[in-house]
Amino acid sequence: MSERFAAGRPLVRLVLVLATLGLFLHGLTPAHAVGHASGTGAPTAGTGAPTTRTGVLTAGSGEPPSPADPVQVRALFDELLPRLLAEHRIPGAAVTVVAGGREVFSGGYGVADTRTNRPVDPARTAFFMGSDAKVFTAVAVLQQVAAGKLDLGTDVNRYLTAFKVRDGYPGRPVTVENLLTHTAGFDDSFMGLAQAGPGRVEGLGASLAAHQPDRVRAPGTAAAYDNYGVALAGYLVETVSGQPFDQYVSQHVLQPLGMDRTTFSQPHPAAIDADLARGHRPEGDGQTGTAGLYGPWTPTGAAAVTTADDMAKLLLALLPQGGPDARRILDPATAERLLARHYGPDPRLPGLAYLLEQRTHGGEQLLVKDGDVPGFHSNLALLPQRGLGLYVTLNGDGTDATGGWATQQVLTAFLDRFLPAPPAAATAPLTGGLDAYTGDYRSTRTSHADLTRAAALMASPHVTAEHGRLTVTGPVTRDPEAAETHWEQLEPGLFQQVGGTARIAFPRAADGTLTLLTDADPTIAYQRLAWYQTPGPHQAVAVGSLAVLALTLLGWPVAAAVRLARRRGRADRPAVRLLGWTTGALLLAATGCFALLTADANALNQTLFLGDSPLLTVVPALVVTALALSPVMALCTVLAWRGRWWNLFGRLHYTGLTLAVLLFLLLAGAYDLTGTGALDLLG
Repeated sequence: MSERFAAGRPLVRLVLVLATLGLFLHGLTPAHAVGHASGTGAPTAGTGAPTTRTGVLTAGSGEPPSPADPVQVRALFDELLPRLLAEHRIPGAAVTVVAGGREVFSGGYGVADTRTNRPVDPARTAFFMGSDAKVFTAVAVLQQVAAGKLDLGTDVNRYLTAFKVRDGYPGRPVTVENLLTHTAGFDDSFMGLAQAGPGRVEGLGASLAAHQPDRVRAPGTAAAYDNYGVALAGYLVETVSGQPFDQYVSQHVLQPLGMDRTTFSQPHPAAIDADLARGHRPEGDGQTGTAGLYGPWTPTGAAAVTTADDMAKLLLALLPQGGPDARRILDPATAERLLARHYGPDPRLPGLAYLLEQRTHGGEQLLVKDGDVPGFHSNLALLPQRGLGLYVTLNGDGTDATGGWATQQVLTAFLDRFLPAPPAAATAPLTGGLDAYTGDYRSTRTSHADLTRAAALMASPHVTAEHGRLTVTGPVTRDPEAAETHWEQLEPGLFQQVGGTARIAFPRAADGTLTLLTDADPTIAYQRLAWYQTPGPHQAVAVGSLAVLALTLLGWPVAAAVRLARRRGRADRPAVRLLGWTTGALLLAATGCFALLTADANALNQTLFLGDSPLLTVVPALVVTALALSPVMALCTVLAWRGRWWNLFGRLHYTGLTLAVLLFLLLAGAYDLTGTGALDLLG
């Protein structure tokens, strides 16, 4: 499923600002843990401190920290994970580390379900893996490539029979490789594609045919995280293999690896469901369960569950060194292709392997895949050159939707402990030419077709230059608290964060468009906006329009009451005034409903996945009703001036009200609050 509604928190801040103006003017600390280290014997579950298996790979006293030492690895997680779970209010976690061809450590922390306080067991407790399932999809596609049934450079329509990808860019077909590198060019739209339970799930092919998004850019021109493309890649496996995707993965990936506690099937086998973790999000002083974890797009992560122990087997299978515990699901050449870089518009920054993201940490090269669905967050990381892998999974969204960030903290702490970065060499920054990079940028993941497009109104990075540095306001690092960051230029177009190691770059596309890239996420690029697309003026227009509407909403009834008290009779042309008052009330009500819809970032993700909130229908309905009334308001404004209705102040006020309505509706259409498809105002 979708990684996350990435702009959720900035969007909430925007809506609360707008709604407040309009309305004003009118830890759980883990109690249980279970773990085991590589060696002989079976993992032991318990209700006290973690227990271990010992026997191999232990380092001697005084040796430097080693990720192949189960004692030292466990010591890190025993200290780190209980603290993070308490800090983020997440009930439970499981983690596994492989090195030297063996599983070094697997541990469970906290509880799988707050209702029963059942402890997490890394061998038995299954967590929803979210988009980590995409790694299995990449493996399945490459197996079919190796078998000669799929070709990476071929138009996907060659393999599709029940439906075809629409030809939005003649001569530029979507290829199989485009699907594996998030470069197919499909719009990002995932609303309403999940289900609360596994019953009556639509078929993968039928769902893809019914929900095909528009192609919004030519394939291969930019990366934009693409759930539809990955689901389509899984469907190609179905098509050429003759097996449903879940059965194919079970027979050709899970069974060969001995991953018997992992499944892509809906419903799950009863034995797996019996130990399934429950997803949570904080609510008040406690936790509530999450939903939206099932659906037809299984290749993207819908319904897919796994355990920490099972994921250790996958990590070992993907690492090139092999070892006594490793089994193989890809031949060596295909495995190497899976992990190689296949897309990246700037060679100075990490790019994309096949559905794995390149990242760096202190000079170490990583391949990473995050997974985020309501109530579950995970992180899979491979260091192929070191034969090292880590997988961590959590069963809580965390306070303020920080569950995904918590998995990043686990990975960073692991790398800092066992592979610390050497001191960075001091370099004199380049201070010239910074004005060339200033402006506003928008994510390639911005939807063109649903109300998540409204995130672009607040979540677009804004770049300024001052004192020889760039300042970026907006989401260009993984830290959710880093609302403003500062950058020094290392070489033309390449910048490093002041006080940090993150990097950004500004390459130009073939058409001359300037793009902002980050090393935080190669599946997203930020493209510079034209002056009329920038969010700042749009925000000012929205706030100003709402202020006029709110003052009118309050002022006219007060004026009517004063006239009544003074026995001055009714206002002139009350029906025309009522029309304006009603139109303004509709737009203020839509703003208030939108604020309610987005007030809880955690709940918002689930709502968008399920598409089950009445507000998703109410907001567009209110806006569209106001849109239908606005031409009548415009006509009345013209007639008011021609017929000299009211006094001069009255005509000016009604004209201002009409302009406020029209401008707000223009923005509502541009950011698709109408539900009818976005206007071209944003490009």
